[in-house]
Amino acid sequence: MITKFVLSALCLICMSGCSDVQNTADRVKGIQEENFYYIDNGIVRLGIDLERGGSIFYFAESSTRRNVLNHADEGRFIQQSYYGEPDSSRWINQPWVWNPIQGGGCHGEKARILKKKIDEYTINILSEPVHWASGTSIQDAEMEEIITLNERMAHIHYIFRNTGENAKDHPATNQELPAVFVDANLPYLTYYGGKSPWTDDSLTIVIPGWPNETHTRTEEWAAYTDSTQWGIGVYTPGTTVSTAYRFAGDGTTGPQGSACSYFAPVRTFAVTKGLVFEYDVFLYIGTVSEIRKAFKQVYQKNRTEGNNIKPE
Repeated sequence: MITKFVLSALCLICMSGCSDVQNTADRVKGIQEENFYYIDNGIVRLGIDLERGGSIFYFAESSTRRNVLNHADEGRFIQQSYYGEPDSSRWINQPWVWNPIQGGGCHGEKARILKKKIDEYTINILSEPVHWASGTSIQDAEMEEIITLNERMAHIHYIFRNTGENAKDHPATNQELPAVFVDANLPYLTYYGGKSPWTDDSLTIVIPGWPNETHTRTEEWAAYTDSTQWGIGVYTPGTTVSTAYRFAGDGTTGPQGSACSYFAPVRTFAVTKGLVFEYDVFLYIGTVSEIRKAFKQVYQKNRTEGNNIKPE
């Protein structure tokens, strides 16, 4: 039996194009560079890695080309990632669990793309995930992403299907929605965790440590920024809890540096046989005040149209 779980049924998906995107159509272009594909609307540029399941490795302002993301290995992208039952796999000499991810395995195994439809307006990728620890392809699952740009914002609609003939039921656990890896030069994690969301109440600013720490974000977004409060914001409607850490590594920073800033919006559910799970993510580059304003507009639009869902 197919179980469809839609975390966020927003009307902003723009699968076939919408007025917001068409208003900037004259500025949008698609760019192929080796195994990377970019869409650029003249304001922001987003790139995916075609050798690693179409995972998002690049997000920058078009004018500066400063990539705010980290993609030092197959686990570090903005990408889908799910967890299930303990299995015989091991990672860093520790027992691991069933863990399909979009990018590939921990030893450099690459996730393959099954289908792609890309042009200057939209990226639509269907891929076969790889078990992070074992590096084996998970043929009973599929990951799909649909990406569009609107001014300074990127909108990603993610779909995960655990519908293969040999798919299994897994216990409920925390799931990353999605995993987000950012340049370590953006160390300040900003979010709202108070009791009056979307009222412009005071924000919380922290520098996460190591290992993971948990935060409650009642506006359902967070941003990693520099000391000027400029950086990247990520909004996953319907997820108030997030996990975060900063990894020092060997101290090198940048898109391929060993160090990174990480967080993931988290929701607890079970991956079961037949599950089809969908959710939406919004990315924004700018100052914290700009990020918050943009995400508030998304929230208000969906409240007006009756599309906001109750957080877990």
